[in-house]
Amino acid sequence: MQGAQVVLTVAEGKRLIARGLLAWEPFRRARESGIVAVAKGSTNAYVVEELLGRPIDKTRYVTGHTRPAKAPPGAKFPADLPDLVLRRGRPVEGKSAVDILQEMGPEDIFLKGANAIQYALGQAAVLVGHPTGGTMGAALGTIVSRRVRLVIPVGLEKNVPVDLAEAAAAVRASGSSPALWVLPGELFTEIEAIRALSGAEAVPISAGGIDGAEGSIRLLVTGDERAVGRAVEAVSAVQGESPFPGHSRICLSG
Repeated sequence: MQGAQVVLTVAEGKRLIARGLLAWEPFRRARESGIVAVAKGSTNAYVVEELLGRPIDKTRYVTGHTRPAKAPPGAKFPADLPDLVLRRGRPVEGKSAVDILQEMGPEDIFLKGANAIQYALGQAAVLVGHPTGGTMGAALGTIVSRRVRLVIPVGLEKNVPVDLAEAAAAVRASGSSPALWVLPGELFTEIEAIRALSGAEAVPISAGGIDGAEGSIRLLVTGDERAVGRAVEAVSAVQGESPFPGHSRICLSG
């Protein structure tokens, strides 16, 4: 068995997750012969770019988000790009990710990001401030009833050291807002991306850093020599990805 260590910033992780999704066999099948619906979110904005093969203004594909508490005031992200919905690889015009659910089934994939994960427990949760539950409030009943595959592209920087069901109960009991909602989906992180892109396995061994590596994750990648080589190559291809855009523009617009 061979091994190598790699470091991914948050933005690099998002790009790797997006590329890993496109290489993941269940996603490839849904993209080629079924329906893929990409709900808005920062990681999903990278997925949209990979699917379209061109850059988008990612700040326009984000709804709820977290910024530093004392960040300079500025314009909100407009979230005005239409959702990307694909049927057999072709964009579907005029239907949002929620709208298309009425036509989706078990072989199709609905992508939704998360605000927190507990990787060891396979949990993901979203913060909900909208009075009717936002995207998942509108989508989850149909996802469950039609058995649509809910996949959650999310970076390991959102891993938290608690049971999210217990955390959600504590938030509810506190009466504070926003609420925390645990989702019944499957995680797709940098770990799954590396597996899909290379066949290698990855284990987080440290996190954080300075000088732009804040929120980064260090992974030990293991496997046979070829798999590890493919993994290192895939990671190298995303290293240098710029931080999620918009911060400077927002700060200067106030």
